[in-house]
Amino acid sequence: MLEAPSYHAIAAMAVTIAMFIAFARGRYPVEIISLITIAVIGVGLYFAPLEGTKPTDGLAIAFGGFGHQALITICALMILGRGLVVTGALEPFARLLEGVFRANGQLGLLFALLIAFTLSMFVNDTPVMVLLLPILVALAGKGVAASSKTLMPVNSAVLIGGMATTIGTSTNILVVSIAQDIGMEPIGVFQFTPIVLIAATVALPYLWLVMPRLLRDNSVLAENVRRIFHTRLRVGASSLLAGAELAAIRDKLPEGITFHDQPAGPLQPQQRLHISGTHEAIEEAARALKGELAPSWVLDRIRRISKSQGQDIVAVEMTVTADSRLITRTLASSGIADLYGVAVLGIHRPDRVLGERDTYSEAGDLRILEGDVLLVMGIEEDLQNFANNDGLLRLEGARELPRRSKAVLAGAIMLGAIATASLGLPWFDEGGYAPIKLPIAISALAGAIAMFVTGCVKFDRVGRALSAKVIVLIAASIAIGRVIDASGAAAFLGQALSLGLAYLPPALVLSAIMIFVTIVTNFASNATAATIGTPIAFSIAAQLGLPPEPLVLAVLFGCNLCYATPIAYQTNMLIMSEGGYEFGDYLRAGVPLVALMVTVLSVLLVLWYGL
Repeated sequence: MLEAPSYHAIAAMAVTIAMFIAFARGRYPVEIISLITIAVIGVGLYFAPLEGTKPTDGLAIAFGGFGHQALITICALMILGRGLVVTGALEPFARLLEGVFRANGQLGLLFALLIAFTLSMFVNDTPVMVLLLPILVALAGKGVAASSKTLMPVNSAVLIGGMATTIGTSTNILVVSIAQDIGMEPIGVFQFTPIVLIAATVALPYLWLVMPRLLRDNSVLAENVRRIFHTRLRVGASSLLAGAELAAIRDKLPEGITFHDQPAGPLQPQQRLHISGTHEAIEEAARALKGELAPSWVLDRIRRISKSQGQDIVAVEMTVTADSRLITRTLASSGIADLYGVAVLGIHRPDRVLGERDTYSEAGDLRILEGDVLLVMGIEEDLQNFANNDGLLRLEGARELPRRSKAVLAGAIMLGAIATASLGLPWFDEGGYAPIKLPIAISALAGAIAMFVTGCVKFDRVGRALSAKVIVLIAASIAIGRVIDASGAAAFLGQALSLGLAYLPPALVLSAIMIFVTIVTNFASNATAATIGTPIAFSIAAQLGLPPEPLVLAVLFGCNLCYATPIAYQTNMLIMSEGGYEFGDYLRAGVPLVALMVTVLSVLLVLWYGL
């Protein structure tokens, strides 16, 4: 006989449903809904405490999420990802993936999906997504692939790969451990991998071809990405250009670079070539060809001051106003580098015909005119002096140039954090080699601290790595999960499920268990779903005379079908701010994937175990 739920359980379910509806409607910001949810739980449990608890215990449930290890882990992982971005540590991998995306966008996404799926079979889901996230964001910054179109499909591929082995996620280990404790035979690491691989052949085409179409393109193309800057690329003594024919080096240039002069014969050191392209394209061209976009002495000075004073090098765009002294001058005659110690990398001229004769000096250099946009690199203080003294209007969108001297260090810190969480610290005891695996929270936090100590990430810039929306959302989701568990709401739902399944055929029993666990996973936590679902599945198997393994695997798979809400899994929240996703995006793209996976996995379990 099913007992009626307690008032606390009813209230917990009501608050959860209300939060879900508010998120789905999208009329109010996620932060406001999350804070209201936390406040309702805190105030409600203070004036109506759970049985056997004090009013202050309810406050701990409501506000405990702000100190929860899941929140600390995600914040630490964001900082680790920031360290990889600001040092340019992942640029070689980003260029490889960029090459595939530029050759064929669809092929590039498929390549990313396969990498994500394969890695997550053997490495915990979160570190895999942390590695791929900054690469995909960097591609979006270059206009190669919108982050909103790639992050959610890749994250879903990571989650699908993670369910393929018992070591793919900590939830898998939890389900297998609980099942073994209550009397089931141990499940091997790859025992259910073939089932997931078959299911993946159905899911990956959806992620590749369908899901991106369901996601709105909410990436904002920065103004500087669209601007085309004209500059002179100087041939250095060690440059790949020196002694080479222009045609011979064209294949080493990034896409979007245009040469406006065609010198005859081999190029000579100190020769200057008129090129144009986006900010990223001209910088990549200079790096690939070992050329220079400004006099070498001023570039060396900027790097030297940056290193000695610990200041970042910034690239910023400035518009030439009507009262600027630079008007009609060229870069060579302006004395900008001598006066301010900054380097002008290029000039963008909007809505004008660059071929007009009066826009060039006798030496062929572009004259600066009112409304031109200068791309300027330097130290912040020098850039400010230049703008103030020469009548320039600084535009939004300044970006710090990667601190490439720390790229290897940042990469080593990230790999160390992942290795200690996935493979463990090397350790020997009396029985031989016995690595100590650290929780991802500890390894990620240690890595974040290392990023600060080594200067890969500056402490005063950490706010750029963190998202207030994600932080408050995580805290609210943890509070909801705790109150659902502590109030008995989850236990009540589990009992109701076990009574209702007694009269269903085995295939529907599997599907119902998987759907129930999926719902709990997407609104509470996969740990809660595993803890409640595994004993229920084992009990139902005994009552119906079915083998317990397929029902327990239905729980394991359901715990991993966390695609429908951002609060379902920490990688969902990790991509939320970078992809610019709203709650509705997860519903629109994730619910069909959940339905597809439940159907396919249920059928495969029935066929695999002959039910």
